[in-house]
Amino acid sequence: MASPTPDPGARTRVPEHRSRDHKPVVPQGFQGWERTDNVRRQPVTVRVARWSATHPWRAIGLWVVFVAVCFAAGGWVGTNDATDDDLAIGEAGRATTIIADGHFAEHAKENVLITARSGRLDQAEAQAAAKDAAQRMGGLREVREVGDPVPSRDGDALLLPVTMAGDEETASDNVGKLLDQTAAVQKDHPDVRVEEVGGRSIGKGINDQVGGDLAKAEFISLPVTLIIMLIAFGAIIAAGVPVLLAMSAVGAAFGLSALASHIVPSVESIGSVILLMGMAVGVDYSLFYLKREREERQNGASHTRAVEIAAATSGHSVVVSGVAVIVSMAGLYLANDGVFASLATGSIIVVAVAVLGSLTVLPALLAKLGKRVDRPRVPLLWRLTNRTGPPRVWPKLLRPALRYPLVTFLLSVIALGALALPALDMKLKSSGAEDLPRTIPVIQAYDRLTAAFPSEGTTHVVAVRAEPGEAARVRTELTDLSNRTQNDPLFAKVTAPVVKVSKDQRITTLEIPTPYAPGTPDGKRSLAELRDTLVPATIGTVGGAEYAVGGDIAHDEDYAKNLKDRMPLVIGFVLLLTFLIMAWTFRSLVVAATAMLLNSLSAAAAFGTMTLVFQHSWAEGILDFHSTGALVAWIPLFVFAILFGLSMDYHVFVVSRVREAVTSGMSTRDAVAHGISRSAGVVTSAAILMVSVFGIFATLSMNEMKQMGVGLAVAVFVDAMIIRVLVLPSLMTLLGRANWWPGRIRNDAPQPKVPIDDHPTEQLPAVIMNSR
Repeated sequence: MASPTPDPGARTRVPEHRSRDHKPVVPQGFQGWERTDNVRRQPVTVRVARWSATHPWRAIGLWVVFVAVCFAAGGWVGTNDATDDDLAIGEAGRATTIIADGHFAEHAKENVLITARSGRLDQAEAQAAAKDAAQRMGGLREVREVGDPVPSRDGDALLLPVTMAGDEETASDNVGKLLDQTAAVQKDHPDVRVEEVGGRSIGKGINDQVGGDLAKAEFISLPVTLIIMLIAFGAIIAAGVPVLLAMSAVGAAFGLSALASHIVPSVESIGSVILLMGMAVGVDYSLFYLKREREERQNGASHTRAVEIAAATSGHSVVVSGVAVIVSMAGLYLANDGVFASLATGSIIVVAVAVLGSLTVLPALLAKLGKRVDRPRVPLLWRLTNRTGPPRVWPKLLRPALRYPLVTFLLSVIALGALALPALDMKLKSSGAEDLPRTIPVIQAYDRLTAAFPSEGTTHVVAVRAEPGEAARVRTELTDLSNRTQNDPLFAKVTAPVVKVSKDQRITTLEIPTPYAPGTPDGKRSLAELRDTLVPATIGTVGGAEYAVGGDIAHDEDYAKNLKDRMPLVIGFVLLLTFLIMAWTFRSLVVAATAMLLNSLSAAAAFGTMTLVFQHSWAEGILDFHSTGALVAWIPLFVFAILFGLSMDYHVFVVSRVREAVTSGMSTRDAVAHGISRSAGVVTSAAILMVSVFGIFATLSMNEMKQMGVGLAVAVFVDAMIIRVLVLPSLMTLLGRANWWPGRIRNDAPQPKVPIDDHPTEQLPAVIMNSR
């Protein structure tokens, strides 16, 4: 720490307190570096915080430049969106890759749907609208061809097919011109309903909805977060600093994720995940740091010294928590899934930026603001948040766990097990049109399209790559394959096989229709029949040919198989790495093992709740969604990775306080009471914040966001209010000194026996009492 009159040999003044045997007690992390010239023995978090606190304007300026450069660079480079090839999995993925290599002249197709607003369709008006639409569409350079109107079987709808010009990649950018013309036709023909439905118009509608959801989440989360921070601090500036840092971290992460998308292609949900994770952990980390710094100032430390102590304690917990979240999210890369890889990348980036901000610019802000961080004060809230004296509520809540630890532990675990029980019946499915919110106009049009022109099943696609000299034989074998399916009830009869050959004669495809939808038993049997018997007996006889069976049924089957095969690997990686992090942090295998147990309990309870809410229809009215009888397949594994990392946040913070109390000379039971009750205010504030942010996402329109929001909100609530109040204290009380095995805590101070009802925290050294 800098001094007005530097003296290399001078001792840095550390807040010193005396234990019961009159030996000085120094905050954990400060032992051994009392001299200013011995800075290399100080933790990195303290050295960084000291530099930021003594050079505040430089630190603040560097952070502003960092955020601005990241955001601008991301906007300049742009986002590389994931393609079907990037998301390819299994044999269906190989089929997609083979087809892409054929460079077939595929053009995006749109449809103008004309239906009656009520009653029967006026055929004359429908034909007039279709003619108007054909003329308008035909005049666009973005349109390649306009087909003839097709009436539905019952005559209640008229469909005008439109083929877009250019390749499918440019179609997404050009579909807006077609939508404008459709809107103009609707305006000129108000007596009928005129809508556009197609892959690109649906994609645009979903993107617009996601953008609106993000704006809604930002609009709601900011005031909610500020209110929670005001309640936690009782001062406006103190409440605003964590929110400001979290928003800057989110902004920088958006830019960095755009850059990273050119290595790991981005999926649509990544923006929502970055906002959700950034607001949760960004404010959370700043909350812990700011609370500790304020309390050290109240304990008599200077501004810089208070920042140093906060860096050595809360800063250390932030680093451990951030590393745990990053490691947990990194496990998703093992899933070999483009969606998981993209979401993991976005989460890792925003968590890393949030940790960096809390360790660098936050100390600078606190040092520069000084006491002004507690201004202006909100009178009532200020008195509540700065009430002196021992906690009153939390010792009473902890009393059952400390007095009857075995009974409390068993009853709590049984209750959480009962909540987790529905997860045994959890069903997973790939996200489809049925998962999309019906509030999107184009999805309503899609429903009317499928009702008027029902699909009769789906199509298998056999893709073959062979040498050009084998093209004729490949075509012959594919024709034979089509003939073999004609009398099989698993497939639909066709008048002529749909065979396509690439210009270079290397890629050939065959479409084989089936009357069954993806996910149905008969659909799966038709896929197995092709892959196991029919295709090997035909295309398999062509020497050197590479072949694969794709299509919607194949994609669903391969995705589910990949998830089933990879899930144990991902879960094992997350469990092992987080176990090692906790064992290294606390030098205790028991603490690491109990952390795995408790986090698994909260995860299981969250999965059980998600199954109850989304797999059944009883909560549809509450959360405004339509149950499909299953969860979106990628949600549970993603939620597991997130909550395992976030749970370490509370666990590290609380167990560190318990360990600090044990080191000071308290019995395990009293240390548990002290550590949890004195840290409860911060943990509760952080939990309320996270539950609120995650709860906001449960109100969004997309089913994926709803499921993720509910799962994370329930997990955090269970973790903070049940695990930390009942399960953790009862388990640590039962284990006693074994909590720290195989490490040993040196403790020369006597361990007084203090009744639970008498607040043991009152007899602790002041530096321990105020380390919340």
